[in-house]
Amino acid sequence: MMGWYGGGGMGSFGWLGMGAFWLALILLVIWLVVRLLPGNGSGTTRDTGESALEILDRRLANGQIDVEPWQAQRAAILTARGDRK
Repeated sequence: MMGWYGGGGMGSFGWLGMGAFWLALILLVIWLVVRLLPGNGSGTTRDTGESALEILDRRLANGQIDVEPWQAQRAAILTARGDRK
Protein backbone atom coordinates (compact mmCIF):
# COMPACT_ATOMS: atom_id res chain seq x y z
CA MET A 1 0.00 0.00 0.00
CA MET A 2 2.87 2.27 -0.61
CA GLY A 3 1.95 5.58 -2.16
CA TRP A 4 -1.67 5.70 -1.09
CA TYR A 5 -1.43 8.31 1.63
CA GLY A 6 1.32 10.64 0.67
CA GLY A 7 4.51 11.04 -1.18
CA GLY A 8 3.89 8.52 -3.94
CA GLY A 9 1.18 10.19 -6.02
CA MET A 10 0.91 13.40 -7.97
CA GLY A 11 1.29 16.59 -6.05
CA SER A 12 -1.07 19.54 -6.29
CA PHE A 13 0.89 20.97 -9.22
CA GLY A 14 0.50 17.70 -11.05
CA TRP A 15 -3.27 17.79 -10.63
CA LEU A 16 -3.41 21.45 -11.70
CA GLY A 17 -1.27 20.69 -14.74
CA MET A 18 -3.45 17.76 -15.74
CA GLY A 19 -6.61 19.85 -15.29
CA ALA A 20 -5.16 22.69 -17.36
CA PHE A 21 -4.15 20.23 -20.10
CA TRP A 22 -7.64 18.72 -20.36
CA LEU A 23 -9.32 22.14 -20.25
CA ALA A 24 -7.05 23.38 -23.06
CA LEU A 25 -7.73 20.24 -25.09
CA ILE A 26 -11.52 20.55 -24.70
CA LEU A 27 -11.42 24.25 -25.61
CA LEU A 28 -9.31 23.46 -28.68
CA VAL A 29 -11.82 20.85 -29.86
CA ILE A 30 -14.75 23.24 -29.34
CA TRP A 31 -12.93 26.01 -31.20
CA LEU A 32 -12.15 23.68 -34.13
CA VAL A 33 -15.75 22.48 -34.36
CA VAL A 34 -17.08 26.06 -34.36
CA ARG A 35 -14.53 27.16 -36.98
CA LEU A 36 -15.10 24.22 -39.32
CA LEU A 37 -18.89 24.16 -39.29
CA PRO A 38 -20.63 26.48 -41.75
CA GLY A 39 -22.72 29.31 -40.40
CA ASN A 40 -22.76 30.51 -36.85
CA GLY A 41 -25.21 28.06 -35.38
CA SER A 42 -28.10 30.47 -35.07
CA GLY A 43 -29.81 29.27 -38.24
CA THR A 44 -29.05 32.42 -40.20
CA THR A 45 -27.14 32.50 -43.44
CA ARG A 46 -23.60 33.80 -43.69
CA ASP A 47 -23.13 37.44 -44.62
CA THR A 48 -22.30 37.49 -48.32
CA GLY A 49 -22.39 41.25 -48.66
CA GLU A 50 -25.56 41.11 -50.74
CA SER A 51 -28.65 43.00 -49.70
CA ALA A 52 -31.98 41.24 -49.37
CA LEU A 53 -33.17 42.81 -52.62
CA GLU A 54 -30.07 41.59 -54.49
CA ILE A 55 -30.61 38.06 -53.22
CA LEU A 56 -34.27 38.23 -54.19
CA ASP A 57 -33.41 39.51 -57.68
CA ARG A 58 -30.81 36.77 -58.11
CA ARG A 59 -33.34 34.11 -57.09
CA LEU A 60 -35.78 35.46 -59.71
CA ALA A 61 -33.05 35.48 -62.36
CA ASN A 62 -32.07 31.88 -61.50
CA GLY A 63 -35.67 30.74 -61.77
CA GLN A 64 -35.94 29.74 -58.12
CA ILE A 65 -39.05 31.89 -57.63
CA ASP A 66 -41.78 33.21 -59.93
CA VAL A 67 -42.69 36.84 -60.61
CA GLU A 68 -45.72 36.98 -58.29
CA PRO A 69 -43.86 35.79 -55.15
CA TRP A 70 -40.95 38.02 -56.16
CA GLN A 71 -43.21 41.08 -56.31
CA ALA A 72 -44.82 40.25 -52.95
CA GLN A 73 -41.49 39.65 -51.23
CA ARG A 74 -39.96 42.77 -52.79
CA ALA A 75 -42.88 44.87 -51.57
CA ALA A 76 -42.56 43.38 -48.09
CA ILE A 77 -38.82 44.14 -47.97
CA LEU A 78 -39.33 47.70 -49.19
CA THR A 79 -42.14 48.24 -46.68
CA ALA A 80 -39.98 46.93 -43.84
CA ARG A 81 -37.16 49.24 -44.87
CA GLY A 82 -39.52 52.20 -45.21
CA ASP A 83 -38.70 52.70 -48.91
CA ARG A 84 -41.15 52.94 -51.76
CA LYS A 85 -39.51 52.41 -55.14
